[in-house]
Amino acid sequence: MRECIQLARQAAGCTAPNPLVGAIVVRDGRAIARGFHPSAGQPHAEVFALAEAGDRARGATLYVNLEPCNHYGRTPPCSEALIAAGIRKVVVGMVDPDSRVSGGGIERLRQAGVEVVVGVEEEACRRLNEAFIHRTLARQPFGILKYAMTLDGKIAATTGHSAWVTGEEARHLVHKQRAASDAAIVGGNTVRRDNPQLTSHRVAPHNPLRVVMSRTLDLPSEAHLWQTDEAPTLVLTQRGANPSLQARLRDRGVEVLELPAVTPKAAMACLYDRGCSQVFWECGGTLAAEAIAQGTVRKVMAFIAPKIIGGRAAPSPVGDLGLGKMTQALQLEQVTMAAIGPDFLIEGYLPAIEKAQRTVKLSHSRRGES
Repeated sequence: MRECIQLARQAAGCTAPNPLVGAIVVRDGRAIARGFHPSAGQPHAEVFALAEAGDRARGATLYVNLEPCNHYGRTPPCSEALIAAGIRKVVVGMVDPDSRVSGGGIERLRQAGVEVVVGVEEEACRRLNEAFIHRTLARQPFGILKYAMTLDGKIAATTGHSAWVTGEEARHLVHKQRAASDAAIVGGNTVRRDNPQLTSHRVAPHNPLRVVMSRTLDLPSEAHLWQTDEAPTLVLTQRGANPSLQARLRDRGVEVLELPAVTPKAAMACLYDRGCSQVFWECGGTLAAEAIAQGTVRKVMAFIAPKIIGGRAAPSPVGDLGLGKMTQALQLEQVTMAAIGPDFLIEGYLPAIEKAQRTVKLSHSRRGES
């Protein structure tokens, strides 16, 4: 099952809105065929593994990290392919949360006399597909907020200079995370100040859709993000904002989409409709606070460099949430910490969206009353 997970990871960033799936056919205690789902619309992992196994699949066992599908989508049901191939036993990592599948694939296999074991390495399988699970259940992409800060909580010096807070190892990990994401979001301030590329820097073949949120479209006419040969760029702006720049951007292959309101929630709704599963927020503190307050961030990746820069006006990674007491702080859950070269990475999950939003809204309402 662990090897199934590793197989599935080969398609990270390429399968949305589908999950990451790997499958292995085992006969007489030996793996004889492997497969993984490469992208939406392509055959599923089980089909690739069965094709490689051929007649040897009859009487064999198939391991797969996610329940085989039992419905017709862009491809036929995997459950029927397994039955037709004569697979004797199927070991499943986790049940598919998709209501079209959930439990149905397992039941169909059992009805056909196939032995099914469920829940092997289930937690690891859930972590692998946390974005797919969230998208399926919440009807919203899985948002990850990433930032790098000094030991005293600054993401840049008072001058705005921020290259580089962390070392090469941490930046390499960020590039890999981008490659595994469907979209990366920044705000207008980040474009003006940092002129980012938001690519995977070739650590992997895949680049995310680069998204810029700017209500006024007060952006430079020249920027790395307007170079769309390597990766596409989508600009979300208010209706009627800076028509001349809109025209220039479209001429350069940048997609510009006018929205009634440019908010994190509206951006995530737009990306959900485009099939995105995982969205990487790489924005400044103001937009990060809005994204948290509107429930569009589920996970936080905080890179901490053992440096002190000081500066009363130096920016911090998250702006005003309206939380006036430490008892109101949003406590991360399932927290892990790891050394990344000279730096540290703290990862954790924000509390359930509804709980986080209630905390922020209550604080804002009390502040407004005063």
